Amino acid sequence: MSSAGAARYVLTLDEGTSSARAVLIDPDGHIVSEARRPVVPVFPHPGWVELDPARVWESQRDAMLEAMSRHGVTARELVAIGITTSRETVIIWDRRTGEPIHRAISWMSNQTEPIVRRWREAGWDEDIRARTGVYNNPFFSASKLTWLLENVPGARDRAQRGELAAGTLDTWLLWQLTGGRSHRTDHSEASRTGLFNLTTMSWDAELCARAGVPLSLLPEAVASDALFGDADPTVFGELAGGSRGVPVTAVLGDQQAGMFGQACFDPGSAKNTYGTAGVLTVNSGDRPMLVDGQIASVAWTVTGRTAFEVEGTVFSSGQTLGWLRDRMKMFSSGDEIERLARLADDNGGVYFVPAFNGLGSPYWDRGATATISGLTLEAGAEHVVRAAVEAMAYQTRDNIDRLGAAGLTVESLKVDGGAAGNDLLCQFQADLCGIPVLRASQREMTALGVGFLAGIGVGVWKSPNDLAGGWTADRIFEPGPDAARADQLYAGWCRAVEAARTI
Repeated sequence: MSSAGAARYVLTLDEGTSSARAVLIDPDGHIVSEARRPVVPVFPHPGWVELDPARVWESQRDAMLEAMSRHGVTARELVAIGITTSRETVIIWDRRTGEPIHRAISWMSNQTEPIVRRWREAGWDEDIRARTGVYNNPFFSASKLTWLLENVPGARDRAQRGELAAGTLDTWLLWQLTGGRSHRTDHSEASRTGLFNLTTMSWDAELCARAGVPLSLLPEAVASDALFGDADPTVFGELAGGSRGVPVTAVLGDQQAGMFGQACFDPGSAKNTYGTAGVLTVNSGDRPMLVDGQIASVAWTVTGRTAFEVEGTVFSSGQTLGWLRDRMKMFSSGDEIERLARLADDNGGVYFVPAFNGLGSPYWDRGATATISGLTLEAGAEHVVRAAVEAMAYQTRDNIDRLGAAGLTVESLKVDGGAAGNDLLCQFQADLCGIPVLRASQREMTALGVGFLAGIGVGVWKSPNDLAGGWTADRIFEPGPDAARADQLYAGWCRAVEAARTI
């Protein structure tokens, strides 16, 4: 229990793919309390993945209140709130009632493939890429908004009359927090929609018109450190504590928040998150950089300056291990993964290409299917689990190699996410890429990153330099001497990927 009287805390809301988390950060930059609730997807048709927006908010609010009550903190002791979310999931709701018109469409969903194909046949691919930095792909939000407007009865007419509001998960949470008074997003989240122009740093009116998305439907896109609005005291219930409202002073996409938390402030600095998806992000400086097979996005806009990132997004990373646990019953908890994988001296020639939702960067092949190849009568569960762990590293090398070919060299790699605690994975990643892998002392970099930004906005910390100076590594994994063996293993991976691809 905290003696919370004089203390001032930053609250971070971290809405992910599988859970809604809330953390309290004290003025020393330490997480003093956290709580989480599950986020349960709905699968209405094969390949479709949706979320109940009301449950999303309910889960996030419950996590928030639990984290506060565990430490004896009321809203009166909160100095600021930061929001970070998985990025491409979208919701449309009624501005007056706040009622969603349909379930949220998840970033994982393939239901918009016919729209993407239609746009491709119309010759829009290159223009979308040049303007927004992303691809014409169901992964991004634009086609999801079009699907909702085309498939929910009356939605297009209501949108054109200005009756509806749309947004990614950050915008939905902000709307709920502020009692419907704030309809905003930040540049990093907006840059993942496929409707945000990286040159003008605003919604692209021409692309929105082509997609049939009224500009009035979209949230105001502002700097990552803007004042996004005040959380209404009523959302805290009994924990309001006489608060007149808590300012929301930071919003970042989850990967950008992790990058901020990892202090990747210099061009060329890189981090990889082994989460549900696997995401390599590299700071590309003050201008967007288009690399074949990679995504160009806004990293953040802070103190009036915008930094950009190049990103390699792998659809299935930790999700692969979850599948082996939940569906194949090869182990019962994450603690068993490394032990089981180490029972095999090597992968025994087994390769696992986890294309459950197709292949992301650098291939962008949504038609690819997951494969396990190289099985023999000598192969056991340990070889399959090891192959799944190694697949995380192979997919990261896919993207690091593509960046290197474009002239953006990654000299070291900071890692975070749940699977970063796996020593076997981190060492294999270092061996495979021939660079040091630095595992942060703090694993919760997403929540900390946006929390630090929120705190900077209200003077808890002075600048990002405070964060950079405080970053420390839990362990550094140096590459081993047998680069030829690593290249040989990687060549086997490349053959397995080619067999799984459809384009």
